[in-house]
Amino acid sequence: MVLTIYAPLFASSKRAVVTLVEKGVEFESVNVDLLKGEQRQPEYIAIQPFGKIPVLVDGDYKIFESRAIMRYIAEKYRSQGPDLLGKTIEERGQVEQWLDVEATSYHPPLLALTLNIVFAPLMGFPADEKVIKESEEKLGEVLDVYEAQLSKNEYLAGDFVSLADLAHLPFTEYLVGAIGKAYMIKDRKHVSAWWDKISNRAAWKEVSEKYALPV
Repeated sequence: MVLTIYAPLFASSKRAVVTLVEKGVEFESVNVDLLKGEQRQPEYIAIQPFGKIPVLVDGDYKIFESRAIMRYIAEKYRSQGPDLLGKTIEERGQVEQWLDVEATSYHPPLLALTLNIVFAPLMGFPADEKVIKESEEKLGEVLDVYEAQLSKNEYLAGDFVSLADLAHLPFTEYLVGAIGKAYMIKDRKHVSAWWDKISNRAAWKEVSEKYALPV
């Protein structure tokens, strides 16, 4: 049974897509046009009641929320590809910890920057300069913690690449690209080295090329 991932072009979905590629899992994709409101159509609501992306369908099993999908893929296909969950309970704890950090501390200010700098102009809305300033400050504080962590370990959860690292890829690509704030990464020696390593992984290069950002 081939897995199906919905809306692979969008950043949040790419967390799931890069995990599939890293693990060498065969899958097919279904595009969802958010601007046309396809995520609010009854057939989509039937598999994602909140009308959000992404969704993974595995036979009769359905799962949504990008980080939950990442965990599901990494656990189900643990015996193939790199072990993205850690080899011990202690390593798994660190992976889960930094996944939560990405979701609760790193992602919110970066999402605010993405919405105000990248998407607001495209949709004809004025950018909120106050939110941009505050979000950059918050993200900078988080990245300072990352710099300290990455001075001790090659990757966030230890000296092995994990889901915690992969979860950062899609929106950090916005940060160093369309948002125009690559200095936030490059000005931090250890964060910059970490970003260079994870963004140059073959799986991410494949995802970036095959599922180009819509903006």
